[in-house]
Amino acid sequence: MKMKRLGSMLLAGTMLVAALAGCGGGKDGTTADGKSVVTLWATGSDNVRTIFETLTKDFNENSEYADKYEVKLQFMLSGTGAQTLADMIAAAAKANQTDTDYDLIDMSGDDLSKIVSQIGEESFVKLDDTKIPNAASVAAQSTVATDYVQPYRGTTVILAYDSEAVPTPPKTMDELVEWIKANPGRFAYNTPGTGGAGDSFVRTAVYNFMPEEAITSDDPKWEEQWDEGFAFLASIHPYMYKSGGSIVYPNKNQGTLDLLNQGEIDMCINWADMVLSQRAQGAIKDTIKITQIEPALTGSLQTLGIPTFGSNEDGAYAFIDYMLSPEAQQIMVEQMAAIPLIDTEGMDMTGYEDLQDLDVSNFRIMSIGDLATDFNERWDNEIGTLG
Repeated sequence: MKMKRLGSMLLAGTMLVAALAGCGGGKDGTTADGKSVVTLWATGSDNVRTIFETLTKDFNENSEYADKYEVKLQFMLSGTGAQTLADMIAAAAKANQTDTDYDLIDMSGDDLSKIVSQIGEESFVKLDDTKIPNAASVAAQSTVATDYVQPYRGTTVILAYDSEAVPTPPKTMDELVEWIKANPGRFAYNTPGTGGAGDSFVRTAVYNFMPEEAITSDDPKWEEQWDEGFAFLASIHPYMYKSGGSIVYPNKNQGTLDLLNQGEIDMCINWADMVLSQRAQGAIKDTIKITQIEPALTGSLQTLGIPTFGSNEDGAYAFIDYMLSPEAQQIMVEQMAAIPLIDTEGMDMTGYEDLQDLDVSNFRIMSIGDLATDFNERWDNEIGTLG
């Protein structure tokens, strides 16, 4: 019994130390060979973890900063814990922590908005462009905390199509609707709530009928203006993909891409990086291509920010600068089909030429907060149940 109790106490002590590591324990200092340690915090799916492992290794071994800094990655797999990275950052700021190992934070648009709403953009270092020389060629800017975070890659939802069946794809939403009605059963989007591509399509379709300000607001008043958009979704419902004589909305982003690859449909809504990475791997036909339509579907810029309560600001700047180098941008293109934010003229874009046609300045960032739950419920009740 004493041994079990001792084991429990040791385990509890270990968990406490781990919990405090990011909330006030400071950085690890220097490595055995005298390099200054930079701790990078990131979250996301497993492919994001993999790319960051590759990037930090390249930075530590091959970059111009390799003899001075060493980046250590702290990665939180999304959906695996009660507390998110955004929650942890906000908690550290609210507790007035200083000299933590939150040296550099990777943030998506949603996480960034959440953190800024809780602790303000001033909780991040206002970036000094002279310390990020590679940023000089980057035109993309975050719509949130513009002066406090640095975008380094883009991602967006697009229209994917089989170029053999559709040699000239639609360029606008109106043209897409015309094509859908002229080609019943040959278009699909996944059920909202099972994947971001379907979410993007239905929300964009509804919010196209509303004021632009609504797309980044969680004010419940906007729900009163959803009617016209939902009526539009109902009007195109009869022309969606059918299986066994019934309209079917596939589950997940992969579901629509599988249908496209199998020739069951000719066009679908999907993520640019999913389509291009699978095409490069030979998992889908090389005739499958991507295009943007106007008004644009939703996308985002992934950003890096330096918390004011971190402990290695200079090292954080060094890694941000590295992430905007041709070498790092090339790695992200090849391993995750990320949209590069620098001039691609000196990069090898073989197999990823489609990325060069995506204009990050046209990305539409959507953030409707808790309204998303009501939105998906309404889609389930009004569209998903249609015959």
